[in-house]
Amino acid sequence: MIYRSKAPLRIGLAGGGTDVSPYSDLYGGAILNATVSLYAYANIEPINENAIILHALDRQEELRFEWSNQLPIDGKLDLLKGVYNRIQQQYGMPLTGFRLSTFVDAPAGSGLGTSSTLVVAIIGAFAEMLRLPLGEYDIAHLAYEIERKDLNMAGGRQDQYAATFGGVNFMEFFADDKVIVNPLRIKQQYLFELEHNLVLYYTATSRESAKIIAKQSENVVQKKEKSIEAMHQLKHQAQRMKEALLKGRVNEIGEILDFGFQQKRQMAEGISNELIDEIYTAAKKAGASGGKISGAGGGGFMTFYCPDNNKYAVINSLASFGGYVKNYQFVDHGLTSWTM
Repeated sequence: MIYRSKAPLRIGLAGGGTDVSPYSDLYGGAILNATVSLYAYANIEPINENAIILHALDRQEELRFEWSNQLPIDGKLDLLKGVYNRIQQQYGMPLTGFRLSTFVDAPAGSGLGTSSTLVVAIIGAFAEMLRLPLGEYDIAHLAYEIERKDLNMAGGRQDQYAATFGGVNFMEFFADDKVIVNPLRIKQQYLFELEHNLVLYYTATSRESAKIIAKQSENVVQKKEKSIEAMHQLKHQAQRMKEALLKGRVNEIGEILDFGFQQKRQMAEGISNELIDEIYTAAKKAGASGGKISGAGGGGFMTFYCPDNNKYAVINSLASFGGYVKNYQFVDHGLTSWTM
């Protein structure tokens, strides 16, 4: 038997950063995101030996342990270990060896929620193996707790829910880990237009999101008005984006993205930099009406809205920056698991 799962990565369209504590606890956050045809995969294969083998295929890293109830958290494949440790602690595992293999379609630190999506995929494989009766909210919350509490990794809450639920969602975040996922029923032609006009560009630079997120949280704790007001405006941006998509006012999307880009830069140092600003300026000169930095910022992927068939001119304008455009389609499914 092999137990498999996959979970989609996401593009954040509006409200990014308002899902991070303590802002979401104090003021409530709102984010609009959409899952795309890029995935995190997990496979669990029982083996006839008293061992646990962890293999991150995309990173070409493999670790081997004698079977144990808990694996050491030491900076090496900690996401894989963290999920195993929590599943073992909370649900118990049979005394059998296994190989856990993973792969992600985008680089770590790229801003598409790779780490959280990988955690969701691994939980999905274990849930398939152990026949755990976990609903979507259960899985997303468990993934959040493993990352943020068990492993003490800084970050927000949108990625775990996007990967689990899939589709285009307007998400609301509150104190006490309360999250409400509102799936949006957007007409197919509006989604096709958004997909056609939205360019996903990898800057070929990664970033350590934890430092940026820590600074963002610190600004809220210290009550820095400029940072907090920027987050208020980003929450408002998510509402504007939801209305534009539902009503088919796709010509407004670039302007809404551009508004968010300007606000996000006010949240914390390191979100933007000279390279990002140069890329953004070049894309707008070539015909993009707006864009954004994916994830915490500082590098990784950027997205640009290119109306009036300008996407090809925008793509050409980005060729000199050393990155590349990533093809994708929107997908309406979230975490999926199966047995072979």
